[in-house]
Amino acid sequence: MLRVPRLVGALAGLLAMAAVLTGCGTADGDSGKPSGASGTAGRQRSTPDRVEPIAPAPRPRLPVTVRSADGRDVTVSGADRIVPLSGSLSEIVFSLGLGDRVVARDITATFEQAGKLPVVTRAHDVSAESVLSLRPTLVLAETTTGPAEAIGQIRAAGIPLVVLDPAKRLGDVGTRIDKVAAALGVPAAGKELRERTESRIEAAKRNIPQSHGRKPRVAFLYLRGSASVYLLGGAGSGADSLIEAAGGVDAGVDSGLKKDFTPITSEALAKAAPDVILVMSKGLDSVGGVDGLLKIPGVGETPAGLDRRIASVDDGVLLNFGPRTDTVLGSLVEQIHKGGE
Repeated sequence: MLRVPRLVGALAGLLAMAAVLTGCGTADGDSGKPSGASGTAGRQRSTPDRVEPIAPAPRPRLPVTVRSADGRDVTVSGADRIVPLSGSLSEIVFSLGLGDRVVARDITATFEQAGKLPVVTRAHDVSAESVLSLRPTLVLAETTTGPAEAIGQIRAAGIPLVVLDPAKRLGDVGTRIDKVAAALGVPAAGKELRERTESRIEAAKRNIPQSHGRKPRVAFLYLRGSASVYLLGGAGSGADSLIEAAGGVDAGVDSGLKKDFTPITSEALAKAAPDVILVMSKGLDSVGGVDGLLKIPGVGETPAGLDRRIASVDDGVLLNFGPRTDTVLGSLVEQIHKGGE
């Protein structure tokens, strides 16, 4: 199951093909919990399993009218029962101190405070009936959330639904926080959370070791073994922004990949020549850990494969670009600047 908003559109065709070839309509099942697999070079729990809310909790000042990313002006009159339709949006709402108002979650909301909420979205496939049964006063979605019929059904029921653009780079973090805070009627809390998050991101960058040679080349591989989906990240993958901020070079981008994701080939990997391979933890588990990863054609022959230099970050936070991005960046700084097994 795809866990990252920006992957959905880019991978739709590939996943459809994988479904035909493997007899499976989705990729690996995903509980949203860290996998705990062993054997990875540099493997670690990259982030705490909790978000840190702003305190004291703000009181929304409503009604407000905000511009939705789909061009609609949406008036929000109540924020007592909030349904964020992605894990990234859930993380922001909870971090703004309004988690006690959230009544449902997407499967990618992996942090502890959201764990007991009912799931109404899986891989951005929304159940309108499930959402409406919870009597929400506000629904937050992304442009990749669907199907369109479900979004239309929620709006037809008179529920305010605000759509946001998915984050694709580190610079989107503050904008996302501001837009969610505006829709919730808590702009001052949004400003506080944005400043806190950006300050922590800058602090993480200060831990980058002083380079006396070339920067490590890092390739982001998106893996879903049961669906036979093996992709190499390029320009616009989201990981490219994080790799560069962590003091590395995105090997896919540097090798000339203009698309966000491209099927892995031995030739593409040889051209990328990564010193480190970055993966999501669930994706790594889906191919059988490091040993299984090295069996994918071309991986074992890269400098990263030969040295077993594999960096792993939990699926639920790697590309969220939200209040916990500083911990993701800190983990990457530590993992890509050290040696392999």
